[in-house]
Amino acid sequence: MATIEKGTGTIALCAFDKIAELKKHEFGRPAPGPNDVSIDNKFCGMCHSDLHACNGDWGLNMYPIAPGHEVSGIVTAVGANVTDFKVGDRAAVGCFVASCETCDLCTEGLENHCPQCVQTYGSKFPEGKGDNFQGAAGHHTNGGYSDNIVVNQRFVFQIPESISLKDAGPLLCAGITVFSPLNRHILQKAGTGKGKKHVGVVGFGGLGHMAVKIAKAMGADVTVLSRNTKKEAQANALGANLLVHTDEKALSEQVRVFDCILDTVSAPHPIAPIMGTLKVGGVMVLLGAIPTPFELNAFSLLFSRHTLEGSLVGGVPETKKMLDFCAEHNIVPDSKVIHAKDASDRFKQMAEGTADADRYVIDISTLKEL
Repeated sequence: MATIEKGTGTIALCAFDKIAELKKHEFGRPAPGPNDVSIDNKFCGMCHSDLHACNGDWGLNMYPIAPGHEVSGIVTAVGANVTDFKVGDRAAVGCFVASCETCDLCTEGLENHCPQCVQTYGSKFPEGKGDNFQGAAGHHTNGGYSDNIVVNQRFVFQIPESISLKDAGPLLCAGITVFSPLNRHILQKAGTGKGKKHVGVVGFGGLGHMAVKIAKAMGADVTVLSRNTKKEAQANALGANLLVHTDEKALSEQVRVFDCILDTVSAPHPIAPIMGTLKVGGVMVLLGAIPTPFELNAFSLLFSRHTLEGSLVGGVPETKKMLDFCAEHNIVPDSKVIHAKDASDRFKQMAEGTADADRYVIDISTLKEL
C-alpha cells in the first residue's frame, strides 16, 4: 500500500536487510482520497512470498519493508465517491492495490496482469493516483504487517458474514491463488469427460491445504504429493490421499492419473517425474515462485499432450467469486493467530522448511506491545 516514507502514524513490522528479522518501524499513510477506503488492520496472514521479498530471494532490495498481502480489518473512513463501503464495514485487501484500470486486461477483470499493476508491497507507487498520494509516489509500497492502510475501493473486498476477520486475509492470497487455476480447469469443466476429476497437489503447506479444501468442494478426488508421510494424517483428515513423490517406484505406478496438478512448492525440485502422472491432455500449474529454471523433456509433453503453465492470483471479479464460493462451502484456512513478536520465528520455520500446513496470522493489535 502507498507509504509516506518519512511520515508517521503507522506502526509496522519491517525487515531491514536480507537477514529478514522483523522489527517495529513507523511510517505514514496518505489520507483517503475520493475513491479510497481507509482500514484499521486487525489481522494479516503470513505468506511464503513475504519471506522471499524480505530475504533477497526475489532481488527486491527495498528496505525497510513491511510485507503482508493477506489483510483484514475494519473500515474507518471512505472517500466521497466510495459506494461499496461504509465506516464500520469488515474489509479485506489482497496482493495488489492499484492498476491502470483502463487497459483491456483491467476491463476484462484481469487487473493482476495489468502492466501497471501495483503490488501490495514491493512495488514503486506510481504518479497520477491522486493528490493525496503525491507523498507516496516513487517510494515502494508496504503491506499489511502494519496497523492501517489506504486503498482504492476497486481493490478492497467485502468479507462475507460467515467468514471471520482472522480467516478472510489468507483467502485473498492462498485462497485465490489455488481457486483461480481450479476454477479454470475443474469448476468450469464440471460435467465434461467421464467420471470425477482427479487433482494432485504438490506440497501441503498454506497453499496446499487450501487447494485440497477447494478442489474437494468442486467435487474432485484429491491426492497430496509430498516429500514424505509426515503430513499424511492432515491430508487424510481433509479427505485427500497422500503420495510420496520422492519414492520413484510409487510415483512410476501412478500412470495417467491426474487431470490437473497444482504445484505449490516454492523451493527448487524436479517436476518431470510428477508431470508423468498426468492424464493425456492434463495440465500442471506452477504456483510457487521459483527463480531457477526447471528441467523438462519435450517428448513428455508431445506424447501425452501435457500442458505446463503458471498462475498468479485472480483479478477482482474472480476474487469476489472465490469469496462467495468459500462462504457457500464453509471453506476457511486452518490458521493459528500469533503475537507480532513471534513473526520472525515463523519466517525461520518457512526458510527451514519446517512450517506446518496451518496459515499463521498476525494479530495486528499486538504491534503496540512491541
